[in-house]
Amino acid sequence: MSETNYPTTLVGLDAPEFSGNAVVNGDIKEISLSDYKGKWKVLFFYPLDFTFVCPTEITAFSDKINLFKDLNCEVIGCSVDSEFSHLAWTKQSRKDGGLGEIAYPLLADLTKETAKKYGALMPSGDVAFRATYIIDENNVVQHSSINNLSVGRNVEEIARLVEGYQYTAKHGEVCPAGWTQGSDTMKPDPSGSKEYFNKL
Repeated sequence: MSETNYPTTLVGLDAPEFSGNAVVNGDIKEISLSDYKGKWKVLFFYPLDFTFVCPTEITAFSDKINLFKDLNCEVIGCSVDSEFSHLAWTKQSRKDGGLGEIAYPLLADLTKETAKKYGALMPSGDVAFRATYIIDENNVVQHSSINNLSVGRNVEEIARLVEGYQYTAKHGEVCPAGWTQGSDTMKPDPSGSKEYFNKL
């Protein structure tokens, strides 16, 4: 399939299958999307190993991994580097610009095929944007966002979005702006939504 056949957005569509070598708990092993059947997933792309903003995001996801584990959600990081580069970076301490131990897989995408499938590759074709995809337990993409290279992501906001999409899937109600767990939701119809608006 040529890259021109990929959709402009994946939201609401089946997540493209991926597979490849990844660094998992200090070892190299092959992983694929199908390994995570029945679980929610956050797949995030970052530009390159051994850079500057990237380690702050990668370690933030790792340090806050329980936000996702508590939601039955797995996190997978991916860049166009090799698995050997990923492994070397995890062997370098954080104080020296490395990652140290990471609590989720880092997928190698040396061919850039996974980044192409997800629409995450920069137009130059060199590296991926800071692209984030929330994929539900049925492998449907519920959210995608893309940051340019200069600004990192907010891990807590990504966890909030996972929680919101899970709440909606379970309860059939929708989440208004700024929703957090325990806040009011609304029924997605003209009359039912009035219950929410009447509380404002």
